[in-house]
Amino acid sequence: MPALSTGSGSDTGLYELLAALPAQLQPHVDSQEDLTFLWDMFGEKSLHSLVKIHEKLHYYEKQGPVPILHGAAALADDLAEELQNKPLNSEIRELLKLLSKPNVKALLSVHDTVAQKNYDPVLPPMPEDIDDEEDSVKIIRLVKNREPLGATIKKDEQTGAIIVARIMRGGAADRSGLIHVGDELREVNGIPVEDKRPEEIIQILAQSQGAITFKIIPGSKEETPSKEGKMFIKALFDYNPNEDKAIPCKEAGLSFKKGDILQIMSQDDATWWQAKHEADANPRAGLIPSKHFQERRLALRRPEILVQPLKVSNRKSSGFRRSFRLSRKDKKTNKSMYECKKSDQYDTADVPTYEEVTPYRRQTNEKYRLVVLVGPVGVGLNELKRKLLISDTQHYGVTVPHTTRARRSQESDGVEYIFISKHLFETDVQNNKFIEYGEYKNNYYGTSIDSVRSVLAKNKVCLLDVQPHTVKHLRTLEFKPYVIFIKPPSIERLRETRKNAKIISSRDDQGAAKPFTEEDFQEMIKSAQIMESQYGHLFDKIIINDDLTVAFNELKTTFDKLETETHWVPVSWLHS
Repeated sequence: MPALSTGSGSDTGLYELLAALPAQLQPHVDSQEDLTFLWDMFGEKSLHSLVKIHEKLHYYEKQGPVPILHGAAALADDLAEELQNKPLNSEIRELLKLLSKPNVKALLSVHDTVAQKNYDPVLPPMPEDIDDEEDSVKIIRLVKNREPLGATIKKDEQTGAIIVARIMRGGAADRSGLIHVGDELREVNGIPVEDKRPEEIIQILAQSQGAITFKIIPGSKEETPSKEGKMFIKALFDYNPNEDKAIPCKEAGLSFKKGDILQIMSQDDATWWQAKHEADANPRAGLIPSKHFQERRLALRRPEILVQPLKVSNRKSSGFRRSFRLSRKDKKTNKSMYECKKSDQYDTADVPTYEEVTPYRRQTNEKYRLVVLVGPVGVGLNELKRKLLISDTQHYGVTVPHTTRARRSQESDGVEYIFISKHLFETDVQNNKFIEYGEYKNNYYGTSIDSVRSVLAKNKVCLLDVQPHTVKHLRTLEFKPYVIFIKPPSIERLRETRKNAKIISSRDDQGAAKPFTEEDFQEMIKSAQIMESQYGHLFDKIIINDDLTVAFNELKTTFDKLETETHWVPVSWLHS
């Protein structure tokens, strides 16, 4: 007969395995936070007690006596009857005498009674008036370590019940898989919550560390497992959840800055999306306003747009001119017209919220991306562009503008300007062939789309200087523009660094270069502020031109990275 187990070996290994598990898993755990979670979970005294109880029950279940038969008294009677028909000898007589004794019969009867009895616990009968719809209660125990629980709650307006409103992807509640949207919360750490406001419950949870026990009535709604989000967006505004009165839970909010790339983890809620910062190792998502909700909010409170007077200025060196901007002097003496081609596609882009993006890296056989330079008059934009062109004339190029004025003796068609008739210019305007154009002293000047294509076709980087409101019309699959905003330093630095510099106030007819005035500095700062406020969401890079050499080096480094590294671009550029 095999020896009975004494509680050693595989039957008692569960308790020892549980105690040793965190140490064995340590090499496979990435973060200290996860390791602390494992130690806390497997070190719980209540869990150890349950395992001990389990092992004891398992041991005694194996050692409990099992009856060989259930009818020993009947078998004894059958045996006695059969022995009576046999030739009697001394042994048979002794056995018949034993079987007929009252105490032996009583012992066999008791044996049969015990063997046939069911010793399982007897549960009380179910009440006849029970409600078939009565909710089952679930007791859940989660371990929370210096992180939010990752769930938001709300009060049902009709029933007053506290309901789980959403589960944050990657949070403690989501990782547990035990709490779901629609579950009703009854107790937290033994504290009833039906008479409490959601803010009070959140406070209880915030102050709790380690194991937290919930009493929950499961919701009827079955959740479909959600795959991790593969949608990435570029934020076009700054967001701080602590300043958002509409967010259902400030602690669950995700703050971000304009230009940040966010990975969308869930769009189940039409008002509040769940997102995390791209490349963030923390899997926990946070709440951000949805695109529709944010657009609606911005549209409702958006002030009237301040339209900055447009300016045309001249940079006399041929091939280095930029957009057509009028100086203050020009505005007083000339009627200015400034237009760009219109596009219904961008009507909603005036309310900047998010833009869906995707990684992009230029291939060696592709044309270079168009580089758009934006900045206020006098900021030094054209000086930076001139330095770039001089640094590598084979790599960088600029567009040749169109004009209707007469060609001068020292000028060549297609070098300083492309000279065309007024009728042809107006026809091209009607056909949307110009990126932008203007009128100065009864002559038209303009930058055509074809002039940009011509530079790119020569396998050069096209440097284009335009008014900021034109940028959105260039953001197409064909050009994939990279927009750089040249920003002035503080007005104190302008006074210090530009005191001996000069600004050209007229864009033609040998305009005179005049020293900067205080009014020029004020206007430059104001103009830059308006540009950044209204069009900053379209800028890929901001360079402050405090020192021309430093700004040029930063610009050159930016160009090198643009041609060799991966950048985030609108998804429409690659999937048009």
